[in-house]
Amino acid sequence: MFTNYKSQFEKDLEDIHLAGTWKEEKTISGKQGAEIEVDGKQLLNFCGNNYLGLAGSEEMQTAAADGLERYGFGMASVRFICGTGTVHKDLEAEIAKFFGTEDAILYTSCFDANTGLFETILQEGDAIFSDELNHASIIDGVRLCKAERFRYKHSDMGDLEEKLKEFSSRSPSPSPSPQGRGKRMLIATDGVFSMDGDTAKLKEICDLADKYGAMVMVDDSHASGVLGKTGRSSIEQAGVMGGVDILTSTFGKALGGAGGGFTAGRKEIIEYLRQRSRTSLFSNSLPPMIAAAALYTLKNFDIEFSTRLETLRDNTNYFRSAMDKLGFKLGGDGKHPITPVMLGEEKLAFDMAGALFKKGIYVRGFTYPVVPKGKARIRVQLSAAHTREHLDKAIAAFEEVGRELKVIN
Repeated sequence: MFTNYKSQFEKDLEDIHLAGTWKEEKTISGKQGAEIEVDGKQLLNFCGNNYLGLAGSEEMQTAAADGLERYGFGMASVRFICGTGTVHKDLEAEIAKFFGTEDAILYTSCFDANTGLFETILQEGDAIFSDELNHASIIDGVRLCKAERFRYKHSDMGDLEEKLKEFSSRSPSPSPSPQGRGKRMLIATDGVFSMDGDTAKLKEICDLADKYGAMVMVDDSHASGVLGKTGRSSIEQAGVMGGVDILTSTFGKALGGAGGGFTAGRKEIIEYLRQRSRTSLFSNSLPPMIAAAALYTLKNFDIEFSTRLETLRDNTNYFRSAMDKLGFKLGGDGKHPITPVMLGEEKLAFDMAGALFKKGIYVRGFTYPVVPKGKARIRVQLSAAHTREHLDKAIAAFEEVGRELKVIN
């Protein structure tokens, strides 16, 4: 039967090529890190989420190996049947302790945490208010639930309040559920927006939530282990650790770099997710060695990794300052190691990334539909694993290519 559809798929793939949005995978040989081998070429890596440089580290390798020896390769089951190990319970307790929440539940990814959240705790008659630049996993999770959806302009607190006010002022109120509960409102936002590197206005969001009786959910995947005085995320940085009801995040970026996600927050919400969240109930539990490595990361974060956090911040400031002096237009708010080099034109972003690749700098251009038309960019991501020599080499390459392509004078 596929012969009837083959030409359709071929046309769809051709259209992706013609639109310039084809995603080509680059193959890394060996370990992830600041220096990598891609397609046989030695490169400096400036496009990973490896913020603390842990992904290819000996610490993670040892912790995972110890976990493999103690707990085995996998649980071969979902959590509520026979897939829960002591390492999972210990990790959930440590997540709650680390982020200052009441409880936590593990998922195989933050994508699963987000897609398993909204349909579980919201129903018809409820409302969700989502930033227009939220991650795809939040968008997909919202699509799965039956609550009314409001999309507010990016970090526009006036627009968010208007939508909260609109829903709150309706009369009569939506009919209560068979359990007799009233309507629920939830504000959902990324803590750090991955394409732009800017942070959410969490203090203002929490103030509006208090004013209108809404809950607050933050996906802090890019901020966990990165932002805040002690690396506890954008929530710590904003001073609202007690004001956010739901935190989702990952161990696939700063906190190890392998994978695995979680939801942390109010104990009643977390317990309800254990009972009803489909992406938890019907997915195998997190592989024990990944859980063990994540547990090691959290337990030893303040002891072993705080200096990496300081290095990451120094690297971010050094790179942004140098690029700014050269005349590059940078996105983001300067608080996060995501540093978008704004170019505008789609082809320019593609050409610049290719030229930098030839000079030994691995970055990727981001174009429509990943970012809006006219806002093409190269997203540079700094790591604690980058040395000053790495940064200087990247800055010099950007300067040379930038002048060749007339991005800077």
